[in-house]
Amino acid sequence: MKAEIRRHFAPALIAWQRQHGRHGLPWQGTRDPYRVWLSEIMLQQTQVSTVLDYYPRFLARFPDVQTLAAAQPDEVMALWSGLGYYSRARNLHRCAQEVVSVHGGEFPRDAQTLETLPGIGASTAAAIAAFCHGERVSILDGNVRRVLARLLAFGGDQALPKVHREMWDMAQALLPESPAHDDMAAYTQGLMDLGATVCVRGQPRCVACPMQSVCEAHCTGRTTDFPVKTKRVARRFERWWLWWAERESPHGEREVWLVRRPERGIWAGLYCLPVFDSEEALLATANTEPGTLEFFPAMPHALTHRELLLHAVRQVLPAWDEAALPAGQWVAISAMGGLGLPAPVRQLLQPQAPLFAGQ
Repeated sequence: MKAEIRRHFAPALIAWQRQHGRHGLPWQGTRDPYRVWLSEIMLQQTQVSTVLDYYPRFLARFPDVQTLAAAQPDEVMALWSGLGYYSRARNLHRCAQEVVSVHGGEFPRDAQTLETLPGIGASTAAAIAAFCHGERVSILDGNVRRVLARLLAFGGDQALPKVHREMWDMAQALLPESPAHDDMAAYTQGLMDLGATVCVRGQPRCVACPMQSVCEAHCTGRTTDFPVKTKRVARRFERWWLWWAERESPHGEREVWLVRRPERGIWAGLYCLPVFDSEEALLATANTEPGTLEFFPAMPHALTHRELLLHAVRQVLPAWDEAALPAGQWVAISAMGGLGLPAPVRQLLQPQAPLFAGQ
């Protein structure tokens, strides 16, 4: 690493963040580890604009780690519903419980200990420690790896574990010397802001970058050559058939039969309509009972490495032998706000939807 880059990087980044970085986000300006931790988990692979809707609602219900630790899992999943990557919510709950039971309700102050908690990786631990306690430790999420790879014209394959370790060493080498707490917070936020708003994946805004004069990729006209990542996970396409079995309860409420998804895999642990891998498999079950079948238009749903096409088939049942249903339960549509449901299923089961289209 060139000495010029090492000297320039931290002071320029701190100054740039204070003048041009993002300010006023609801999780900024606090040294409360609970609030910083919650925002960092929500922001993993999720856009800021989406988190802005969820963060205040989550805090309103769970204002501190003790309240979250005491919550029922279904309540946590319900508030997380729609954010995706649901293992984050399960780990969030487990982490809160461990902070309360093992650490007396106080988050550890250093990144190394924070990393031992469920769902907290090295970069998240560093962010909490830097923001809340001024620890001199670098974050290294995907955005930061992109910034550093371009800054240093680093051609290592990001898919390799040894390259990831090299990136950590580079990130640590660029840290400011003996920073004050506020400087360390500005530096950490600056890394996030630079990767999210300037050094972006497609067309980086080099003209607005405080590193333009020392960025080796920019100076050699090779910005789009970095970072290098040869291993790509192939996206899979699947069709899922959702059986929307519905009835009117003895009390006159609309109820839907929901099952719990397996603890591993897509929508793990959430409530969902029964899923079949083909129309034939669904009809083999649905056609054994009276009730008109209504086929809904297919709904596309994109996941990280998978494209789903969801086909919902609704059937209003006058009666049902529950022994013949897949393991699950009848749930009133009016009560679904308290359950963790996948976003497309929640959208499908909106309470205002009529029993059949046209009614």
